[in-house]
Amino acid sequence: MPRSVNSAASKARRKKILKSAKGYYGKRKNVYTVAKNVVEKGLTYSYVGRKLKKREYRALWIARINAAVREEGFTYSQFIFKLREKGIELDRKVLADLAMNEPESFKRLISSVK
Repeated sequence: MPRSVNSAASKARRKKILKSAKGYYGKRKNVYTVAKNVVEKGLTYSYVGRKLKKREYRALWIARINAAVREEGFTYSQFIFKLREKGIELDRKVLADLAMNEPESFKRLISSVK
């Protein structure tokens, strides 16, 4: 009996990898073995990148809050402590947005915490 190879599945698998390697430079886009390695590495980086993005945004929010709070004579840590003390539960994303886009309401928030 002749050997059976599932060429349809093999072709689909290779096609999927080459499709996701579209736009890469040189052999990376059209040679399967090279593309497979590059795509795999890219997927790893994208996984790690999703975790890093959260860290970087949090750091950005903290820097923005700190800058806005220092104009009023507070430090970031003092401000966050006072917010917790008063029971105001706003996350850093919202606080940073207030500090950037609505400085008047942010100043009122700081004065209510003082």
